[in-house]
Amino acid sequence: MKRPSVQKIIINIIVVIILIALIIMAFRGRGTDTTDYSPALYGTFLSLLPPIVAIVLALITKEVYSSLFAGIVVGGLLYAGGNPEHAFNTILYHEEAGLVPNLTDLSHVSVLVFVVLLGTLVVLMNRSGSAQAFGRWAEKHIKSRVGAQLATILMGILIFVDDGFNCMTVGSVMRPMTDSHKISRAKLAYLLDSTAAPICIIAPISCWAAAVSYAVPEQYNINGFRMFLETIPYNLYALTTLLMLFLLVLRKTDYGPMRLHERNAIKGDLFTTGVNSYAEEETVTQVPNAKLSNLIIPVVVLIVCCIAGMAYTGGLFDGESLIDSFANADSARGLVMGTLIGVLITFWLYMNRGVMKFKEFMNAFPAGFRSMCAPMIILILSWNLSGVTRLLGAADFVHTVVESSAASLQMFVPAAVFVISVFLAFSTGTSWGTFTILIPIVCAVFPATSEMLVISISACLAGAVCGDHCSPISDTTIMSSAGAHCNHINHVTTQIPYAMTAAAVSTVGYLATGIIGFYTNSKLALLGTPFALLVLFIVVMLAGRRVAKKA
Repeated sequence: MKRPSVQKIIINIIVVIILIALIIMAFRGRGTDTTDYSPALYGTFLSLLPPIVAIVLALITKEVYSSLFAGIVVGGLLYAGGNPEHAFNTILYHEEAGLVPNLTDLSHVSVLVFVVLLGTLVVLMNRSGSAQAFGRWAEKHIKSRVGAQLATILMGILIFVDDGFNCMTVGSVMRPMTDSHKISRAKLAYLLDSTAAPICIIAPISCWAAAVSYAVPEQYNINGFRMFLETIPYNLYALTTLLMLFLLVLRKTDYGPMRLHERNAIKGDLFTTGVNSYAEEETVTQVPNAKLSNLIIPVVVLIVCCIAGMAYTGGLFDGESLIDSFANADSARGLVMGTLIGVLITFWLYMNRGVMKFKEFMNAFPAGFRSMCAPMIILILSWNLSGVTRLLGAADFVHTVVESSAASLQMFVPAAVFVISVFLAFSTGTSWGTFTILIPIVCAVFPATSEMLVISISACLAGAVCGDHCSPISDTTIMSSAGAHCNHINHVTTQIPYAMTAAAVSTVGYLATGIIGFYTNSKLALLGTPFALLVLFIVVMLAGRRVAKKA
């Protein structure tokens, strides 16, 4: 008789526990869902239990939908004090965290519309034969796997306005080329993810700069945008991640699960586990004499229109400066406006060139929607899980931990803030929510003129990006999987060893930077940045030698 796998045993145990808990708690009576209701576990470590359950299950089962749902159910029961009816209403209808309110939230709906429109644009470009034309161009000009990966990295660096837009656009354009050079989808997803948030968090003109500017409390008389600019050279995780990309690609070094994926890709298997669920949308239409401009023009128009759309929502055309317009921008609404205009201009271009008929254009919309169903479901469940976690007071728990220990840490505050920020962003799947929570705490610890304040805020931003980078419930991670058409769990498991390497080096860098900054209170603390980059270089060299010996 065949024994059940460990995975099945774990799943069965969890299901039985949940069923028993539901039966027992059904006799506890109705819960009271009032505006002043506060769960008994509010602000304790257990407030982080729902995302921990979701993440652990996702890594064990390699399946993300049920894992996210299990985390949501655990969060709902914790919030409701064990009452199933109250938990059910919380999960579905709570105005701050429920599934239905999340689907009616303007910014969330805007993100979903943006994803569908971008999927539609990808379908249009595929059916126009532009992917075929781009493949022919790439064969002539990009001759190697290293060249294909470097081209992907450089394009990701150039599109620095928004991380989700970055992942989806670069993935759509570069996927045919990386496939032709036998680069695994997991590696492509890693390249997308590592040039999305890490480049946005050090780009002055981006929606991230605006978010950081607003996170700095007004009562401390600190210019938020200027503070953001000062944190850029101290953002060790973003800088080490970008350096690591080039080192891994140029030295042809891969380790951890990624090594297996890359070896299989060279043999012809781009996915390693499972099949390509996006196969229908990736079918390339053979169009005689297809033009490369059918790809270049839509992509350029899309980038320009999205940047203009974000600036418009921030008041650029009402007299605001370019910097202020990006600081005030509604990025989700701007991206929808820009993508819609991009789709319409692409339609006009293709119709005038005789590439596509009206009926074919309209059929691209349902095809684009189908291609993005998987990432949209994950996004919706992630929003639901994040909302339930917020109701349990995870932010207040972290606030208490940091505030109670900051005074005694002194020179070690940057490293401590980085680690805490990583943990919080990993658990909640949101980098913006993480630094919004932690920046006011850091501002209360150090005076406005202290160099340690700049270092600590940069550590907060770096940790938020790192945790977001690793988390399977992060929007950016989900978008990277979607952009690469990669199995989501494959992307998470192959990326974590690389992200943890950069995180460990960044922690060492913040220890050095914090010590120098504490004793000098000057820009001499910047010496910690080249130190961290040097340590990363040595680590990657050693990893490459170890892999070579094993090979």
